[in-house]
Amino acid sequence: MNSAVQDIANSFKKTKVVDVKSGDTVRVHQKIKEGSKERIQVFEGLVIRVSNKNSHTASILVRRNTGGVGVEKSYLLHSPLVVKVEIMKRGKVRRNYLTYMRELKGKKARLTGMAFDKQAVNDVPDPEAEKAEAEAKAAKEAEAAAKAEEKAKEEAELKAKQDAVEAAHKEAK
Repeated sequence: MNSAVQDIANSFKKTKVVDVKSGDTVRVHQKIKEGSKERIQVFEGLVIRVSNKNSHTASILVRRNTGGVGVEKSYLLHSPLVVKVEIMKRGKVRRNYLTYMRELKGKKARLTGMAFDKQAVNDVPDPEAEKAEAEAKAAKEAEAAAKAEEKAKEEAELKAKQDAVEAAHKEAK
């Protein structure tokens, strides 16, 4: 029974999720639907908490100060509404839940930065997307080859017609 539930839960997991940790400054791209329109809203802030990291219910709590007011948003990492999570900075912390950051303001609210490869961290390989991309590329190449073959055939026909017209023109002289 438990394995069946686990299989269903894993089927809803995204294959491409960035490894987010507490203390990271992240930029979360979220789909927002307003009436019939759909747009992407970006929320950038400090990750205060990471919950259920390896589960399909993995979530992060992101905080930022806007106009002197602290705003916190919780995001489910495997939600279809979360389009992308980018890690902007890595902070050196020793806890998972950074509640003390809520009281700090100004320079005291800064974390010591850590060196990391931003490109490597944010580019998580997605095997399904790579496979689909390869198939699309192969189909595009096949279509381009078919078009090139058709164009070569048309040019050959035009050349034959042109030669026939030139031959007929020479005979007329």
